[in-house]
Amino acid sequence: MATQPPPPRRVAALLLVLVAFASASASDSAARADLVVTRADRRVDLTSHIVRVLTSLKVENIGPEAVSQVLLAFPNVQAKNLAAIRAFGTEGKVKGPSTALPIEVVQPSGVPPELTFFSASLSKALEKGKTLHLDVLTVFTHSLQPFPEEITQAESQLVVYQDSAHYLSPYPVKVQTLSIRLPGGRVESYTKYPNTKLAESELKYGPFEDRPPFSYSPMVVHFENNNPFAVAKEVIREIEISHWGNVQITEHYNIAHGGAKLKGEFSRIDYQSRPYVRGVSSFRHLIARLPPRAHSIYYRDEIGNISTSHLWSDSKKTQLEVEPRFPLFGGWQTTFTIGYGLPLQDFVFNSDGKRFLNITFGSPVEEILIENLIVKVALPEGSKDIEVSVPFPVKQWQEVKYSHLDISGRPVVVLEKPDVIPEHNLYFQVHYRFNNISLLREPMMLITGFFLLFIACIVYMRTDLSISKNSPSYLAKVQWDEVQNIIQQIQAIFEQCLALHDKLEASLRDLSRSGDVQSCKAARKAADAQFKELAKELKPLLTSLHSSPQSFQIWPKVEDLVAKERELQEKLMARHSTVVDSFEKKLRGQDVENRIATQQQKVAALRQEVESLLEYISEII
Repeated sequence: MATQPPPPRRVAALLLVLVAFASASASDSAARADLVVTRADRRVDLTSHIVRVLTSLKVENIGPEAVSQVLLAFPNVQAKNLAAIRAFGTEGKVKGPSTALPIEVVQPSGVPPELTFFSASLSKALEKGKTLHLDVLTVFTHSLQPFPEEITQAESQLVVYQDSAHYLSPYPVKVQTLSIRLPGGRVESYTKYPNTKLAESELKYGPFEDRPPFSYSPMVVHFENNNPFAVAKEVIREIEISHWGNVQITEHYNIAHGGAKLKGEFSRIDYQSRPYVRGVSSFRHLIARLPPRAHSIYYRDEIGNISTSHLWSDSKKTQLEVEPRFPLFGGWQTTFTIGYGLPLQDFVFNSDGKRFLNITFGSPVEEILIENLIVKVALPEGSKDIEVSVPFPVKQWQEVKYSHLDISGRPVVVLEKPDVIPEHNLYFQVHYRFNNISLLREPMMLITGFFLLFIACIVYMRTDLSISKNSPSYLAKVQWDEVQNIIQQIQAIFEQCLALHDKLEASLRDLSRSGDVQSCKAARKAADAQFKELAKELKPLLTSLHSSPQSFQIWPKVEDLVAKERELQEKLMARHSTVVDSFEKKLRGQDVENRIATQQQKVAALRQEVESLLEYISEII
């Protein structure tokens, strides 16, 4: 059995011991900065699975020297989940318009490795006795842990959040408060200190006064949170620029539900009958906010287009509601692709002889955590002097992509960043040089290709590609065509002969039915005359066929066919005469049958042989 995680309060106590050790080692060096936090107000937003903490600090310099930086401390267990940190500062007794301050990771001397420090560099050194208003926004991922880790379809999702009721600072803090905004629903438990109050969906701690540096008081909140825990394992965002007027965006998503895993079986019937009771911890759709003039929008997966999506658009925004083929419970995942086009003039501009793309970096999907985001910007073929400006650190390299009518390929700028959150959905720029003459390359290739095709057709139509009439192969083909023509005529004659045989057989049947001997004799006389005419027509054809060099394979069969047909005519006439003579002598029917029995068998056998030879000759030609 897998080891169960320690209870949340036990983890918080362990963190308390860790930070207490850090405070003993670092308080002296940090105190030399001569800074005092006169007021610290923290506001923690737990309504989403992405935790946002806004800390408002009022910092005063009580030392003799100016200070150019302010240190921010975080336990390593929190710092490893820190996805974004921003600081804004303004100097003065009264808070005024603030400016963004650069932040970097630092390692002050004498501090233990259990703490991670950031330094906010001030645009202007803080003089003695001056006051700085500093707002710090920190965003954490994977900070809400499902507890329990597995739930059934009908259960709500409970999560645990751990932090400190006191602000962890390397400086003394005179007054501080903590406000935690919850998503609503029930609160299972929370750590209680003096001045702790829970009112509806807000939990407040403080005010606390005169806390020394690195004060830490563990705080745990166990509460209900059924909001979508949408976690994308990987998103590949492809941006393709066409200077014919379009920027094509294609986004490939692999999304999972990062909350408590589903325990037991899933019942579709229960879910459809009461989705908000029998599937309260799942989510069915995501909202993507696209640019206002997005067009040609599609949403599909490996199977094909997904029709369970909705689109709203006006002059200010385009909103796409993405609904997968099935609801997502904890541990479930799905893949899909979103694509849309954007007007070129809204995102590609000219500056100092260069063009630059100005577009947002992250995903348009709301409240999604992307564990690994890859952005690929495919520039037009022929682009050069490529430069990238991104407002945060990313891994960057270049590739080459080949598309229709490309020769050297299109340069592709690839940007990769882990743990991307909505706060990273900022504008970035890709600068490049592109000659307008390159726009004519592909049209000229098409025009040239069609021109060469038409020239080739004209040459083909006007060129005699037939084989020379004096060549042996041509003569052999002509002779074989003649043989085929003769064989077809011979076949037609033999078909007429077989038809005459059928007429003679029909006259005998009429004789047995009516007894009209004269009509039967007249039929035989007419057939005999037609046989002679057909024999005259056949003779020159046989002579021509026998003289052709190409008939050496088929001539024996034709010769055998003529002999068999001649014998068949003789036997048929003889049988006809026997039957007529028997009727004239008024013999009994049984006597007639006995007289022609042998002839009948011979005629049937010869008829079958003639038909077989005709079929064989037909297959040869």
